[in-house]
Amino acid sequence: MRLKEGKNNHIYEVLDIQVELNLERRLEALGLTTGTKVMILNNDKKGAATVKFRGTRFALGKRIADHILVKEAAL
Repeated sequence: MRLKEGKNNHIYEVLDIQVELNLERRLEALGLTTGTKVMILNNDKKGAATVKFRGTRFALGKRIADHILVKEAAL
């Protein structure tokens, strides 16, 4: 599933990031890589998704969130 389809207050694991190379490198520098656990704080489906990973909150635009593939993380 795509990150944008995720539910609030659920934790997901990143499977793949399908964005252009320079944006992928920027996300990697922020700590968003394959295998990273991501908690969705607010995903109202209309605009940016607010997520938390590696202890920091981020707002990811709809286009970016649509190109991050995730699965529900096992607790």
